[in-house]
Amino acid sequence: MRVLISADMEGATGVTWTDDCVAGTEPWQRMRRLFTGDVNACVAGLVAGGATDVLVNESHSAQRNLLLEDLDDRARMLTGRHKPLSMMQGIDDGPDAVVFLGYHAMAGAQGVLAHTWLENAITQVRLDGEPVGEGGLNAAVAAEHGVPVVLVTGDDRACAEAATYAPDAVTVSVKECVSRYAAICLPPARSATLLRAGAEAAMAKAGRHAPQPGPHRVEIDFDAAHLADAAAVVPTVTQPGPCTVAVDARSMTAAYRAFKIMATVAASAMQAVYG
Repeated sequence: MRVLISADMEGATGVTWTDDCVAGTEPWQRMRRLFTGDVNACVAGLVAGGATDVLVNESHSAQRNLLLEDLDDRARMLTGRHKPLSMMQGIDDGPDAVVFLGYHAMAGAQGVLAHTWLENAITQVRLDGEPVGEGGLNAAVAAEHGVPVVLVTGDDRACAEAATYAPDAVTVSVKECVSRYAAICLPPARSATLLRAGAEAAMAKAGRHAPQPGPHRVEIDFDAAHLADAAAVVPTVTQPGPCTVAVDARSMTAAYRAFKIMATVAASAMQAVYG
């Protein structure tokens, strides 16, 4: 049984504010150890549940946060940027299950460091008319490849959101949201116990299903019109409103790649202070 772990950082044990997950800061150096600990606990549970191959796709920011030297040696790690499928790189290589580890709530929702892709410039993303975050987008990519999401971990708001896109998945909350920058956190040892047990139980849900192909529409609302103007120069992208862009794609993979392009172009149009 082969498992892909898509590992984000905002939903990791102890992470509660910006410096915790921004490379180069002292808090980041500390939290990347806790992040790696969450991954290791998950790997241990997956293996105990029957996984024979675990690939960890480092999915946060520059995607160079996990400590390879401390990684459980039963796993492999995909690290670094510029992956065609970004957070879902490896989903097209035939895994039997995918885990969303360290995930967070969507933009516009309450949750620790809640956002979708860009830290604060995107106010909402919709997939086929329904609000989604990174979890919802990534789950749709997984479904297109016939891979079930079996486990979601993060704060309590991220776990609640998972019910909208992966209702059968096991969820493990490692902290309770108080505000965007505050949470009631579990000590790493307690998180590890919960993550290992959750991952082991989640393996009972592993097993590929029929792929779910089909067209999809993605819409992005930005907090300023100039960001939508910038993203709208991308071919096939429309601008149905001053702060909104949209794209219709023949598949979820194509929609996902288009979303990535639109967000990247918009980010390049931001200026200091005024965004």
